[in-house]
Order: sequence, then C-alpha cells, then structure tokens
Amino acid sequence: MRQTTLFTQGMKFMNPKEASKWASGYLNKNVTVSNISYLLQYGRIKNYGNNGNPLINIDELKLYYRSFIKKEEHWRKILGDDLNWHLSFVEYKEAERTKHVHRLHPYKGKFIPQLVEYFLDSHTDEFKKEIFFKKGDIVLDPFCGSGTTLVQANELGLNAVGIDISAFNVMISNVKVEKHNFSELQKIIQNLSSELENFQINRNNTRFEEDLLDELSRFNKANFPSPEFKRKVRTGLINESEYAKKKEEKFLSIYLRLVRKYGIQIEQNKNDTFLDKWFLLPVRKEIDFLFEKIKQVKDAEIQKTLAIILSRTVRSCRATTHADLATLKEPVRTTYYCKKHGKICKPVFSIARWWRRYSADTVNRLLQFDRLRTDTMQICLVGDSRTINIIEKVKKEKPLLAKLISQNGISGIFSSPPYVGLINYHEQHAYAYEIFGFERKDKLEIGPLFKGQGKEARRLYIEGIAKVLQNSKKFLKKDYNVFLVANDKYNLYPKIAELADMRIVNQYKRPVLNRVEKDRSAYSEIIFHLKEK
Repeated sequence: MRQTTLFTQGMKFMNPKEASKWASGYLNKNVTVSNISYLLQYGRIKNYGNNGNPLINIDELKLYYRSFIKKEEHWRKILGDDLNWHLSFVEYKEAERTKHVHRLHPYKGKFIPQLVEYFLDSHTDEFKKEIFFKKGDIVLDPFCGSGTTLVQANELGLNAVGIDISAFNVMISNVKVEKHNFSELQKIIQNLSSELENFQINRNNTRFEEDLLDELSRFNKANFPSPEFKRKVRTGLINESEYAKKKEEKFLSIYLRLVRKYGIQIEQNKNDTFLDKWFLLPVRKEIDFLFEKIKQVKDAEIQKTLAIILSRTVRSCRATTHADLATLKEPVRTTYYCKKHGKICKPVFSIARWWRRYSADTVNRLLQFDRLRTDTMQICLVGDSRTINIIEKVKKEKPLLAKLISQNGISGIFSSPPYVGLINYHEQHAYAYEIFGFERKDKLEIGPLFKGQGKEARRLYIEGIAKVLQNSKKFLKKDYNVFLVANDKYNLYPKIAELADMRIVNQYKRPVLNRVEKDRSAYSEIIFHLKEK
C-alpha cells in the first residue's frame, strides 16, 4: 500500500518518493528517490519508518539542505562575486558528470564533460553569446589526459586530436573513442572470467575470504548497525575513535585465526616494486595469471580494452584502506576500522569480484557511448606537445584526418594543462606501467608534483606551456580559439600568453564544487580564452 504523508506529534513525515518531490521544489533542482535513499543509508537523516517502509521527517530534511545552502553562500564570500556560477554545473548529478565512457578508468585532474560541452557546442544559451566551434571542425587537446575533450568532440560532431606524454593515458583515451566489436569482446571476457574461476578452485584464499566475510557481517551487524551507528557518531553519542579502536582490536583476533586455519600467505616474498609492495600475495598471483591470458588475445583493440578493465580492477585491489585509495599511505594487511563505511573492513584477497564488476560496467559504458557517437574522427597520440609534428603522426593512424588538418587547419584548443606542482601524472598509474611494461617519461611532464611550486618550478612551467602553444600554432587555422582550464593562483598565464604571442581575450572564472577527493573544499579555476595577437 502506498504511504501517504503523516503527522505525528507535530512532525511531518513523507516516504522517499514524496520527499524527493518536496526536495526538488525546495531546492529548485531535480532530487531523485535514490538521492533521498542515500541520505537514509548513510545516516545523514534518520529513518522513522519500519518494515522496509522508510519515513523521513521533512523538518529534519530541510535542516540538512539548509546547511548546504549556507555552505554555498560561504563559498560565494570566499571565492568572490566575479564567478560564472552557471559554469559550476552543480545541478548535474554525479552519474551525469561521469556519464558513459568518462568513468571507464579513474584519473586525477580531469574536468567534467559538461564544461567541455559548453565551449565546444555549436548552440548558444542565455549565458554563452558566441559560437567558437561548429560541426566538422577539428579541436586539439595537447594535454589529453583521459580523453574527455575527444569524447565530447565526438558526441558534438567535431573531429579531434589529443596528445599526451603518457602512453597509458593515450591508451585510455583511444579505447574510449574507438569503435568496438562488442560480441567478440563479451565472448572473450566471459572466457577470461571462467579461466580465472578455474584458477581459483584449488586455492585457499577464496574459501578464506568467504569465511572472513561471514564473520565480518555478523560482527558489524552487532557492533556497527547501519545507519544508526553513523547517526550516533554524527550527533556525538558515540566517541568514534575510542569505540572503533576497541572493536578493531577485538576482530583482529578472529582475522588472525582464519589466516592460520587456511594457511594463507599474506605478504609477497619481496618488496622491490609497486606491485610487490601494494598487493597481497593471493591478489598478485591472480593479476599475473589474468595478464598472461590477456596477452594471448590476438585482436589488438580488444586486448587494449581488456587491459583497461584489468588496470581498473588492479587499482581497486591495492592493499590500502578505502579512505586512502586515492592517496596511498601504508600497505594494509589486516582488517581495520574504516571511517568511510563506519565499520570493520578488510583488504582485498581476490580480484575476481572487481574483474566481473568492471568488465560488465566497461561494456555497458562503451555501448552507451556507441549509441551517441557521431561519424567523426578522434585520435590520441603519444608524444611531447612541445615538439610533436601533429600532421605526420596523425597520418600514420588516420590519413583522412591528417588531410583535413593540412587543408583546413585545426580550429582551436580545449585543454586543461597540468596545475603546477599538483600531480605526478605517471605515478598515479604506477601499477599499470609495471604490468603493461610502458615506458615512463616522468621527466618530460610539465609542472609535476615532484618539481614543487617554487620559483624555478614556476619558470619551467611557464616555459613548457608556452612551448606547447607555440608548437600547436603551426597546425591551427588563422582565426583560432584556445581555451585553457587552469587554477592560476600564481598568475602565470599572462606571461604564458605573451611568450606564445597570444592575447587573453576573456576569462571565465568558475567555482569547482563537485569534488570526489577527500578534501572537498571548494575552489575556483579560470578558463582562459586566447587568440592570436
């Protein structure tokens, strides 16, 4: 029976569907039933219902949303009044910001597709008065990363060329935009999954993990009931650190007993490489087994797609806490209290579940994009954007696209150069470089974290970005448009534009509010619009 709105002792209650409608009107944006369910599941608001029929106190929900409204007002004060708030894209849900192939593989430092769409789209809206690119044009991304610009160019009917110094980044980008033989891909994935299951049959780690999960389920249900435990922590009824430490120590004895029972060797015999240090021995054996099988696949394009699935799987199976997955601290080889999930969690002992999950997700995302794709050309090239001959390199892969570049020129650039001293781009995928044997070119990165943010690092950064623009200009048509997304806290881009013999004709300052990192504080970035002097 459908629940209706209830009033009890002055409190107004709604079921999730009714609450989503109310919240959509209150916030003036779409709030789904799943959004409301998330708040209940993670203890953000209390569930007043029972027997699988949740009820939400609307006054409590209003207080929760008011805290976010105040936070946005706080951000406005900090970030300034000169912001283009329509470029925050805060109205888009996380699933829309990571739509189809944009979530094919984790990548630090990428921009959201809606930002690319805004500048590449050939339609205007109330905020955008100019059209910078039209269908059939060619756009360049000399810092291609994971290929966001290439994917959105295809969706919008533009041709595109990407360049990246990282061979692994290039593989991610090209797998996203290439056409795929889905029936053959799914057949090979099914065969690989079966072979992995057969490999596990006579190994103790699968049975060990099943028993461990059963013990964890009982222990967490008794000691960390969800969402009640999280709500009590949030309201100060439980001292999280003291309580969690005692329970963590109590469960450790259960874990060690199971390790002895099944004779599981946890650590690898050496600690020389990233793969040695950050993966438990049972996981490492499965990684090596699956990679050997992938190497035997004859179709090169399918092999690359499988490599991306394996890499994504491997990333999720590192021996670390869930909270530290993005920024590794120390390897974790025992059960531990997880602040992210509010219960006792464990390291990963088998890749099988993640392999199956990411295989299905990858095929699904590629299919979603395949239904949207246009008949245009995109390619990502391995190379140094400061010196690469774009036409010669493209000619080897896509002769027709090279001919178009020669005849018409590239219409412009949309790219997000590295932020000075923020990320070591090769290091974030260290596991992939070791597995696949790609050559690392860390020394050719512009503005990496390991060079810092000092005076000399900033000088080299200015020089590097300017050289990329100078080289790119050889292939741009006369009336080009260049858009560079940057957090320019050191005011480096005026000098970069000067050295590249360009002028900054406009700046779009946008708030960055939807972040996935542990530090979710808002900041602003600028999209610099450059043209020829």
